[in-house]
Amino acid sequence: MNLLQKLRSMVLLASVAYSMCASADRLNVLFITVDDMNRDSIGVYGAKVAGTTPNIDQLAAEGLRFEHAHVTIAICQPTRAVWMTGRYPQNNGALGFDEIRAGIPTLPETLRENGFYTGILSKTNHVVPSRENAFDYSREQREMSRGRSPDLYGKFVAEFLQHAKKTDRPFFLMVNADDPHRPFDDHTAAAAKFPPSGKRKFFGDFPVPSRVFQAEEVVVPGFLTDIPPIRTEIAMYYSSVRRADDLVGRVLKELAAAGFDENTVVMLKSDHGIAIPFAKTNVYRHSTITPWIIRWPNVLKPGSHETEHLVSGIDVAPTILDILGIDAMEGMDGRSLLPVLKGERQDGREFVYTQINKTVLRTDYTMRSIQGKRFGLIWNAWSDGKTEFVNESMNGLTWNAMVEAGETDPEVAARVKLFRYRVPFEFYDYQKDPDALNNLIDDPASSALIKEYRTKLAQHMRETGDVTLQRYDQTLH
Repeated sequence: MNLLQKLRSMVLLASVAYSMCASADRLNVLFITVDDMNRDSIGVYGAKVAGTTPNIDQLAAEGLRFEHAHVTIAICQPTRAVWMTGRYPQNNGALGFDEIRAGIPTLPETLRENGFYTGILSKTNHVVPSRENAFDYSREQREMSRGRSPDLYGKFVAEFLQHAKKTDRPFFLMVNADDPHRPFDDHTAAAAKFPPSGKRKFFGDFPVPSRVFQAEEVVVPGFLTDIPPIRTEIAMYYSSVRRADDLVGRVLKELAAAGFDENTVVMLKSDHGIAIPFAKTNVYRHSTITPWIIRWPNVLKPGSHETEHLVSGIDVAPTILDILGIDAMEGMDGRSLLPVLKGERQDGREFVYTQINKTVLRTDYTMRSIQGKRFGLIWNAWSDGKTEFVNESMNGLTWNAMVEAGETDPEVAARVKLFRYRVPFEFYDYQKDPDALNNLIDDPASSALIKEYRTKLAQHMRETGDVTLQRYDQTLH
């Protein structure tokens, strides 16, 4: 080999090495979502039941978790529309189970335009369903035991990552676990319920959680009544939580096996609270406060706990784009949390604003809420003393048990009536009353604070073009 050939060979090797290093240094994003998981079901967030989420706890130990993280709207599809657009529902068109308005940019489309290989597992009907070209790679819920098989998620994550390697492009992968959404896992002891195949028929073949919880092990949420049927359903829910955690562990294992764990930002978030009365499809604190964990190797200090700022679902897209150095999408209401991740103070994060508009049945149940770290105001625009609230959370053991218990227990009867009809305004001191059991709206000692919160909510609605502003303004006079 002559000198010129040697030089050419050295240049080629250097070029290949540089390409590999550049590829390895490019940031990827893995966005994991869990469905209907209450924040207090997670160990690191103070779960009162032991052993619920070892894998999610480990992820938090390796990254940063937000203490005051909320979703903007506690319903599956519209909350994802907020994540994907960075806009409030009134500004993205998805007030309920609606498509994002034509012409509004979305996160996966923007990332794809900027050279990213994009993928999604499950919940495809809830994540930009009208944008057929948003994702290069897609797998449906039905391909993964209705979104409940850790092994099948692992298989498809591995497949996606192999494809990403071949494209030599950075990737964005959104992994949507359908657990712990209803139907909850049967809580019967594993030895008694599973055939040799390790599966059993219950709305399809769902895999065995790594741990099955029994009724005597769990703690019933304080906003419910602790009676046997409710305790049974909560145990079933916790088994579903554990299977969701199994899935998270398997996904992270595949990320590491493919060699991407060091140059991938991992985010984990729940879309809202558990599907039981007073949580999902509402605007109480336990409806919207969710886990938000970010692992960014060599940037975020492991085990960090951010307790100062209130952050929300509208901030997801702006934050991901800013982390990746991509210009913000036009018209976003949210702001990037990158300054907060860097340890800086960010003004304007004293409150979050949440809402409900339409349920899956497209019934109008307009609700608005403003929450600070301690207090929260709720406006139930639909509450007139006659209109009855109906949602998915009333389909299980819990609601039926509450109704039955209310026939002989006046306290339970009062809770049933409140859930069905509400009152126009509610105000809670969540520090003293985390389960929102004592409505302070008529408390003279709270009147000045209530007025302040009502005024701030009106100002926010005005600034964000809320379509219900005129109706709300009428309540102020």
